[in-house]
Amino acid sequence: MTTLFDPIQMGDIALANRIVMAPLTRNRAIEGNKPGPLTVEYYRQRASAGLIIAEASPISPTAQGYLDTPGIWSAEQVAAWQAVTAAVHGEGGKIVLQLWHVGRISHTSLLPAGETPVSSTDKAAEAATFTRDGFIPVSRPRALRDDEIPTLIEDYRKAARNAIAAGFDGVEIHAANTYLIEQFLRDSINDRSGPYGGSIANRARLLLEITRAIADEIGAGRTGIRLSPLTTFTAPLDSNPQALYGYVVDQLAPLGLAYLHMIEGDTGRTRTPDGTTVDYAALRRAFGGPWMINNCYSRDLGLPAVADAQADLVAFGRSFISNPDLVRRLRDGAPLNELRADKLYGGGAEGYTDYPALAV
Repeated sequence: MTTLFDPIQMGDIALANRIVMAPLTRNRAIEGNKPGPLTVEYYRQRASAGLIIAEASPISPTAQGYLDTPGIWSAEQVAAWQAVTAAVHGEGGKIVLQLWHVGRISHTSLLPAGETPVSSTDKAAEAATFTRDGFIPVSRPRALRDDEIPTLIEDYRKAARNAIAAGFDGVEIHAANTYLIEQFLRDSINDRSGPYGGSIANRARLLLEITRAIADEIGAGRTGIRLSPLTTFTAPLDSNPQALYGYVVDQLAPLGLAYLHMIEGDTGRTRTPDGTTVDYAALRRAFGGPWMINNCYSRDLGLPAVADAQADLVAFGRSFISNPDLVRRLRDGAPLNELRADKLYGGGAEGYTDYPALAV
């Protein structure tokens, strides 16, 4: 019987166990949107995870949507991330970087020269974002023009290349949680015509073009992707999530990606929003490669998920924030530290690098 603690080959990346640290935005980048010394220590402490998916990182200055998120577009950012990857590798861990474009979940104050956010649509999201003035409503976007899309895809390609130069073992394409790629995917958001709007195939075109570009650049075996068919974070569900995500997975399957990271249900909330479900087992069969699951998983849920072959890997989020030695605690059934929710976003070491590990 396979266990959560067994090794696995995930594309070109060999993992010591199947416990994954999910990508977690913490808003602690230093000047120049770089990870600083505290971030180096934060990830080093958690390197016993089979895989760390480092926090979502904007692919360009115009991809940013939250204050103090570390990017991956500049040489200075690449150099700063090298300290993080070296620290994780020094502890025997593996780490990939999540590539992020927030689309309309942004504010003009966060973008160069007060630019307008871009999306598949010009309709504003009913959402807030984290700025120097705290959480405020997002700005209304403009619809990205078709002739701008090749530049966007090139930004993703360059970001993937930069991630490898920074020492990451691979990348994860953030196509979930109603950010830019999912703003194109869903008919509840995408109201455009032309080659990137209308049919499922057209709405999925951007995701597939980005994925192929990145796989061509760094290798499919170092490329993962994250999807969230039932997340209602900033927008309603697609009218037919099973058909939409079934098509997406069918198109991804031949690419030979390192893994697919599936958020089950509504991120951080429930598994069946509004009673809607998708057949995750069918999607997994269609993908055929390493399958990672996520959303409010505990030890009691994660252990049988792997043992019963529902998934190959399980990603844990908030429990990794408050438990740097989560792998040991899951193995031993040890109690978990309490999460300090008021220290999640921004700040310094408190609630970031000061959570205690179990005594040796």
